[in-house]
Amino acid sequence: MLTFLSIAIPILILFLVAKPFGNYLASIFDYESGTASKSDKLFLPFERMVYRLSGLHTRSQTWREYALALLATNTLMIVVIYIIFRFQGIMPLNPEEVGSMEASLAFNTAISFMTNTNLQHYSGESSLSYLSQMIAILFMMFAAPASALAICMSFIRGITGKSLGNYFVDLIRGITRILLPISIVFGLAFVALGVPQTLGGPVEVETIQGSVQEVALGPVGSFLSIKELGNNGGGYFGVNSAHPFENPSGFSNMLQVILMFLVTASLPLAYGKMAGNSKQGWVLYIAMWLMFAVLSLVAVSGEYSGNPLMEPLGVAESQPNMEGKEVRFTPAESAMYAVTTTATETGAVNNMHDSLTPLSGLVTLSNMMLNTIFGGIGAGFMNVIMYAMIAVFITGLMIGRTPEFLGKKIESNEMKIISIVMLLHPLLILGFSALALSTEAGSSAISNEGFHGISQIVYEYSSSAANNGSGFEGLGDDTLFWNITTAIVMFIGRFLPLIAMLAVANALLNKKEVPVSTGTFRTDEPIFGGLFIMSTVVVGALTFFPTLVIGPIAEWVTLYL
Repeated sequence: MLTFLSIAIPILILFLVAKPFGNYLASIFDYESGTASKSDKLFLPFERMVYRLSGLHTRSQTWREYALALLATNTLMIVVIYIIFRFQGIMPLNPEEVGSMEASLAFNTAISFMTNTNLQHYSGESSLSYLSQMIAILFMMFAAPASALAICMSFIRGITGKSLGNYFVDLIRGITRILLPISIVFGLAFVALGVPQTLGGPVEVETIQGSVQEVALGPVGSFLSIKELGNNGGGYFGVNSAHPFENPSGFSNMLQVILMFLVTASLPLAYGKMAGNSKQGWVLYIAMWLMFAVLSLVAVSGEYSGNPLMEPLGVAESQPNMEGKEVRFTPAESAMYAVTTTATETGAVNNMHDSLTPLSGLVTLSNMMLNTIFGGIGAGFMNVIMYAMIAVFITGLMIGRTPEFLGKKIESNEMKIISIVMLLHPLLILGFSALALSTEAGSSAISNEGFHGISQIVYEYSSSAANNGSGFEGLGDDTLFWNITTAIVMFIGRFLPLIAMLAVANALLNKKEVPVSTGTFRTDEPIFGGLFIMSTVVVGALTFFPTLVIGPIAEWVTLYL
């Protein structure tokens, strides 16, 4: 019963807060409609001071100006953070005297956190100084999701017939009105639950065996709240949210699940509000929850199907799979966390995904390959709309009409861009996986031979391309090959789709609205939700199914049949 409640309560809370929070998002970012937000009175004076001090203009930008601002600011931040990592050994706030980071690892880490991926080829508490954790990592945990949220809201404004807005206004509003205040509240809540928040160095404690152990501490509470809220996922400690200082109890685990979903699950309803038709958002919202529910059931059942590898050791096959899990979390809570963190592209883990049963591993891989079941903050919803447009296009072909989305015709130019974006994701995952499997530099990192080894490699590139950041941590990925190739995948997988979809929004913005007629295929009805799910599953299955067959599916067959 307690296990059921630990899963049901966060989902119920999310259903209750999604609509009001979605309305709040819409009020903040719908400024191009001329409607003032109630939050202006509190936040606008401070934001105006930031604009004046920084010299930033607030006029509406073209899509090229918006994209250039995104790329320029993010690239500059990558360079600055790279320098901090390279010289952290001689900088202050380093009580553990951590040395400077190796060049390829610093390159990978800077790109990883600026792309909202948080792929960690290092062990957190032993590889970064307090200064790097707070000035570099924590800073990017705000800047990266705010950047993606900014371009997502610009995209929504474009497809709903409003001007694209200003990148710097969107970036600052995302931080000051959403990420920062919520992070402060939940940061204090996590500290109250036992999460450390200190600048003091590690402490020595006597264990129950009588030996002395050094226990790492640090400013973990402030780190943890934005890690989950911003769909960042990088852990302060090497084992992430499996560490008792980063996830002390079942209650803190529930709070983390809520934070992972909060923004990304509210975006469909914010979209419906900004489109002037709330049904548009509800259709997509319910469709995504249905897909999430099915995959969650598969994952949970997989972890309760037993582990045949434990039977020779005297453990009954019917016992739940507890390998790689914390005893303070049940297998169901661990499986749900794994599904949530990959569905929202957060990447945090409270168990080791390398130890998941093949069915659960299949679910986590599928979430990242599809990248449309909520997805990461901002970027995920743009993928959702991309698949919605694909569903409209396919339907238009079947009924012999030019596809229309929100009253605008989707023609060949838009579909060419969408097709490139749709193909880019599998090309990055499958192309680099093939490269790794065919070279000694890549395949030597595999820790498990056979089908599971294939899954380890495919998971790493799926996580990089989807900007997720979790991993089958049996992979020995802190090498020059893996640091460089995953950095390339993360950078391309992040920025090219965002800019391409912004170009699609701009194209639709400049088209005349088509009057609704009896032949118009409506996208605010349940039948469209079904078509959206079918398009997502069919396109994803056709693209990735052969790879899944030789990975987790083949592993499941060999273990259980």
